[in-house]
Amino acid sequence: MTLDTANKAVLEPTGLFRENPRMTDVAFKSKFLQVLQARGYIHQITHTEELDAAATSGPIAAYIGFDATAPSLHVGSLIQIMLLRRLQQAGHRPIVVMGGGTTKVGDPSGKDESRKLLSDADIQANIVSIRAVFETFLKFGNGPTDAIMVDNDEWLSKLGYIDFLREYGVHFTINRMLAFDSVKLRLEREQPLTFIEFNYMLMQATDFLELNRRYSCGLQMGGSDQWGNIVNGVELIRRVDQKPAFGLTTPLLATASGAKMGKTAQGAVWLNADLRSPYEYWQFWRNTEDADVGRFMRLFTDLPLDEIARLEALPGAQINEAKKVLADAATSLLHGAEEAEKAAAAADAAFVQGKLSDDLPTHEIPADELQAGIVLAALTEAAGLAGSRGEARRLAQGGGLRVNDKAELDANRIVTALDLIGGVVKLAAGKKKIVLVKPV
Repeated sequence: MTLDTANKAVLEPTGLFRENPRMTDVAFKSKFLQVLQARGYIHQITHTEELDAAATSGPIAAYIGFDATAPSLHVGSLIQIMLLRRLQQAGHRPIVVMGGGTTKVGDPSGKDESRKLLSDADIQANIVSIRAVFETFLKFGNGPTDAIMVDNDEWLSKLGYIDFLREYGVHFTINRMLAFDSVKLRLEREQPLTFIEFNYMLMQATDFLELNRRYSCGLQMGGSDQWGNIVNGVELIRRVDQKPAFGLTTPLLATASGAKMGKTAQGAVWLNADLRSPYEYWQFWRNTEDADVGRFMRLFTDLPLDEIARLEALPGAQINEAKKVLADAATSLLHGAEEAEKAAAAADAAFVQGKLSDDLPTHEIPADELQAGIVLAALTEAAGLAGSRGEARRLAQGGGLRVNDKAELDANRIVTALDLIGGVVKLAAGKKKIVLVKPV
């Protein structure tokens, strides 16, 4: 398939871009798009041939925006972080845009209800906390390909609302905005969409225009749920400043079994170590489904493609060795090689040798509460080994719940201080999850 054939993401009479078919067949010339194609990052591109030519002729600047709704991003954002890493590895400049301004509004994309609005102080504290993660994946500095981080509140907070509507609002129609999934799906589900959220796509489009003017940023990237927002920014730049601009999205990820990427019984898989320990992060990747090992290696590690092909082809139980390689590589990128080694050693000690390690996750409970006794199902839920007491009971009935390495079929049994061994109660769910319960 030629680029001309594949590049069907041109403006239709309505102004709406269409998704490119079979992007895996396109013969890209630029190293950047070749790498993205080989590793499975590409879902949609707005102007395929133009972007490929721009990425071939010299360094380009590209951005991805991240709203600061929590003190940490979670693993669902990792594909976008890795996308910026691939960009920099190919000799281009990544721009990390923290949504200090857009977080005040809330992106309706993929949401069934309005997001709780945060204070300015909370948003800024979240941005400070999140920055540390990006510094492990990207090189920041003043060089032509060094990453920069900017806060869109710097320009959005200065927009007078009437001036904003007069200057930019005229380029957006309600008809068009209602056609995008981020709006349409919310309305179809009869979930409320506030007027402030409805403005989000205008603000994101303004971000792209501002970044283009300030940093010659010509490419916005994001997940496929951001397609509508990205297209609006591309069109705004091309209409207002008559400059080239491009959009690229990645596929939304789910596991082979259809589960949402990064969701566990313990909740979101946070990237900050104070919210999810390196050991727990390592275990998350170690527990990858067999069918996902190769795909996740391509997306979330720097392992060579030929090595990935060898590992994902391992037969039978040998695929578990590939999962350990995935866990080591992914954890090393985020937390460093030393923490990855410690996590792997702790897992080996706990699951192979039956020993305890200080690197195992812990759950602290008041000593007097343990002295009085706590129902095992409640403790299992509280420790994050089950999403509910009902799930804990089903786990016990199936023989998958253990206290101090002994299977417990009765999830209503009482755990007390008498169960302490070496100052902890070893609680395990299945073969791969262990939490040490410690009285404090």
